[in-house]
Amino acid sequence: MTRPRLLNSIMRKWAIMRADNRLTVIVMAAVVGLCSGLAAVALGRALHFAAATLADVHHYWWGVALPAVGASLSAIFLNFLLREQAGHGVPEVVYAVSKQGGRLRFRTSFSRLISSFLTIGSGGSAGPEAPVVISGAALGSNIARWLRLKERQRVILVGCGAAGAIAAIFNAPLTGLVFTVEVILGEWRAFNIIPIAISAVAGTELSRLLRGDELVFQHQQFRLHPVDIAASFGVVVLATIVSVLLGRLLNGMARFAHGTPLPRWLRPAVGGGAVGLIGIYWPVVLGEGYGYIQQMIQGAFDQGLGLAALLMVGKVLATSLTIGWGGSGGIFAPCLMIGSLLGVFYFRLLTWVVPAAALAGEGCFALLGIAGLISGLLQAPLTAIFLVVEITGGHDVILPLIVVSTLTSTFCFYIEPGSYYLRELIEKGQYLRPGTDARVLSDLTVAELVESGYRCVPADMLLRDFVSILEHSRSYLFPVHEPGTSRYKGMIFVDRIRPYLFDRQMHSVLFVDQLMETEVPTVTAGDELADVLNLMERENLSALPVVENERFVGMLSKAVLLDHYRKELIVQTSA
Repeated sequence: MTRPRLLNSIMRKWAIMRADNRLTVIVMAAVVGLCSGLAAVALGRALHFAAATLADVHHYWWGVALPAVGASLSAIFLNFLLREQAGHGVPEVVYAVSKQGGRLRFRTSFSRLISSFLTIGSGGSAGPEAPVVISGAALGSNIARWLRLKERQRVILVGCGAAGAIAAIFNAPLTGLVFTVEVILGEWRAFNIIPIAISAVAGTELSRLLRGDELVFQHQQFRLHPVDIAASFGVVVLATIVSVLLGRLLNGMARFAHGTPLPRWLRPAVGGGAVGLIGIYWPVVLGEGYGYIQQMIQGAFDQGLGLAALLMVGKVLATSLTIGWGGSGGIFAPCLMIGSLLGVFYFRLLTWVVPAAALAGEGCFALLGIAGLISGLLQAPLTAIFLVVEITGGHDVILPLIVVSTLTSTFCFYIEPGSYYLRELIEKGQYLRPGTDARVLSDLTVAELVESGYRCVPADMLLRDFVSILEHSRSYLFPVHEPGTSRYKGMIFVDRIRPYLFDRQMHSVLFVDQLMETEVPTVTAGDELADVLNLMERENLSALPVVENERFVGMLSKAVLLDHYRKELIVQTSA
């Protein structure tokens, strides 16, 4: 086949694929999964190299400066070179899905990888999972933009990027799928699940090709009895308390750091320096801590009961100092570490109080602690269950895992308004839950729906003259303006002044400003349509005047709003 014929054949096949939305998304999902998987593997290897290179340095007194320098360099790179905000980045992905149609900048695909390497590689207490999530999501967003895909398809590819990243870094495709649907997208739809599953598989396979097919953590087999399931309720209580405290401490540290007069590039150095000080005495709290997690899951952690409790507190503080003061990284790895310590502490406390208790083993409760922390802080029980099962092969502890994950997530839901990832967005009113009126209306604006062409009447007009206008108009709403200045003053509802219209004696006596209503609520072009619709319902009005700079712009009617709502709903729910 000649080159022109081959090229024409390829173009025809591409045109056929573009015509089938489902096929397009599926093919691109595999591409996005491979790209995000490559990013995850690259960051993982870079962090392992840094950990091996700097392992002995942290034991020296001057090693305390390493986390400070790394966090500060991370902030300089993000804030000044790339003009991005520090942090773990998952809320940015959720916000992009919720309010921006999945739009993320291309530089985000590599910025968090580099900044998190500087933070975590130098000893900061954070994880690489969230940075690879936002990196994969940005890759998916920009691939969709380059191919000029629809908004719905772009959002799905954002989810595909997140799924491929999580699946690759943990060698856990189901976890990548469930995390994306449960946390990032927030809705379970067949059209979402299929491409996201393919992306998770692609990311996992690439990771296995480059790193080998091994479990992240090995564990011994556990023989569970009803007493273990009964004992797991204690893990629920402790995990709920620690999850709430960790979330509030992270947010509290961030608010405190933001309120200090220190420049943005120096704040992470303060947190990193404090982490370095903690690390001199307790090196366990530095970095991602996967080696110590492995020891606890295998029951080989040789620290005592009291020290396990202190290390858990130290890891909570180190994580809050790292992320809260502006370091770059995620909370997955710290949750694994804190959860493991929680499980070990609880098991040893229980066996100290009840020495004769026939429990499955310390490693089993370390797994339950991990599930409790992740499900509590993220309020994502399915993610916690699948993560623990996939990274350890721990199918034998599935029953207490379900108990701990579901109950901890439920209790934290009643204590906190949302997961740690969503809390800031919820407080700022920036999180729109999928399928809600606010989410559907978020892509519409008042300026798009306002209707002009309404006849404004001056406030000093006689009723007689107004009736003459009314005879040649089909409108029942008339805005009133101030003579000379055109400043909006009120509204006339024709149906409410009907008695005066038929009383000719009043035509030469009454003026328009005596008949207008001044208490009618007004809206502006910047108002949220969900709030406008609620205002219409509350005031029992079918239309509201739109006023800018005290000038009447037009009317916003409920009929037009609901018509565009229906059209937007079709767009957002179609493939």
